[in-house]
Amino acid sequence: MTLTAGESRDAIGSEELEVWRMLQRAQVRITRLLEADLMVAHDLALASYDVLDQLAESPGRRLRMNDLAERVLLSRSGLTRLVDRLQRDGLVEREACTSDARGLFAVLTDAGADRLAEAAPTYLRGIRSRFLDVLDEDELRQCAAMLTKLFPESAG
Repeated sequence: MTLTAGESRDAIGSEELEVWRMLQRAQVRITRLLEADLMVAHDLALASYDVLDQLAESPGRRLRMNDLAERVLLSRSGLTRLVDRLQRDGLVEREACTSDARGLFAVLTDAGADRLAEAAPTYLRGIRSRFLDVLDEDELRQCAAMLTKLFPESAG
């Protein structure tokens, strides 16, 4: 890429920018479709599903609120509001952390585990039909390699 007057070395070419925009659009579109599937079939937002899923996969079905916020990519305040709603619905409870008086755990309830079990087939079917089935095995391996290169800490 040749730089023109006024451009810096940080300039992004039109093809590069288009790849970035395609990545953004793909993520947003797939996420919106998954959200719509979950809302229609289970009256469950995608962020709520993600919280329930993260708790279900954690030892004792519990996570400290800070750790949960990091895993579901929400701010602490955003997670607090979401957990408030999930708690009102009986899907999550809060428990004090005995080792840190300021810390709180979010804990998956039996009702939350049941709701997650009901919604999981819809979620997984959406991932399969809108992402996995669209790519062949080689493309999936390439995608995984590229994402691992971008975020090596997320691998495995």
